Amino acid sequence: MNPNSKIIVTGAAGLVGQNLVLLLRERGYTNLVAIDKHGPNLKVLRDLNPGVRVVEADLLDSGSWEAEFEGAEVVVQLHAQITGLGNAIFARNNVEATGKVLEVIRRQPVQPFLVHISSSVVNSVADDDYTNTKKDQEKLVAASGLAHCTLRPTLMFGWFDPKHFGWLSRFMEKAPVFPIPGHGRYMRQPLYNRDFCRVIIHCIENQPKGAVYDIVGQERVDYVDIIHAIRKAKQLKTPIVHIPYGLFYALLKVYALFSKQPPFTASQLKALTAGDDFSGVDIKALFDITPTPFDVAIKETFTDPRYCAIALER
Repeated sequence: MNPNSKIIVTGAAGLVGQNLVLLLRERGYTNLVAIDKHGPNLKVLRDLNPGVRVVEADLLDSGSWEAEFEGAEVVVQLHAQITGLGNAIFARNNVEATGKVLEVIRRQPVQPFLVHISSSVVNSVADDDYTNTKKDQEKLVAASGLAHCTLRPTLMFGWFDPKHFGWLSRFMEKAPVFPIPGHGRYMRQPLYNRDFCRVIIHCIENQPKGAVYDIVGQERVDYVDIIHAIRKAKQLKTPIVHIPYGLFYALLKVYALFSKQPPFTASQLKALTAGDDFSGVDIKALFDITPTPFDVAIKETFTDPRYCAIALER
């Protein structure tokens, strides 16, 4: 693919977008358009990536951002609502905004290839607003008639993480104790974000039309062991305390009454303990990418001097 090919990334200021833009630039791509509605996080992206065209826009609102799609060869659709309270905000950002982007792509004389980022939750036993709207989002893309592929990553971590491991690590720095629900032996399959971004770039360059890939972290790690790994990487001494599951759930419900954007919700706790065990593609065989070992990825995430101190706003 020509390094000057125009690539648009929606939701570019989030965890995946920030890492993807860095990797695309490392690979020599020069014609990148990053679109997001979160001004402070876009500033982080702009400061780290001089030369990238940055557009602040809400994808559900018609505007000048639509003209950016002219001449694009690839669109990477990353925008997503991951946490929040109530179905409306998930429907707005996961379903309605996606419908708008698909409409804009279909209007182009030469339609770009679409790399759609879904989520492993579409295969989950969970029944919540995030899961259900991600399923609806996938259906929209599949019915769009556009040339596309779909990637379904599991729980991700890496540089710039404002939620998940990033939030857990910052909470651990400040809290006198770190609470864990129940026994904490809830199996996770964490996916290192930079590995996932390499998969995205492979799809940008090879454009596997109609393909759907489940991208799963290659190691199974219990939640409690993830917490211990973060504490070790950051050289913290915070005591880890186990709290009965019922009490933990009740505390989250009470906290949600006082916070419009809780970092961890009762529905997410249910998802954590749902017992999902995802099967994914062989990343090495299919994309020629050697997955980064979990302990190495955790160390890179929390000790790299260039990016480990940068935390996006939620």
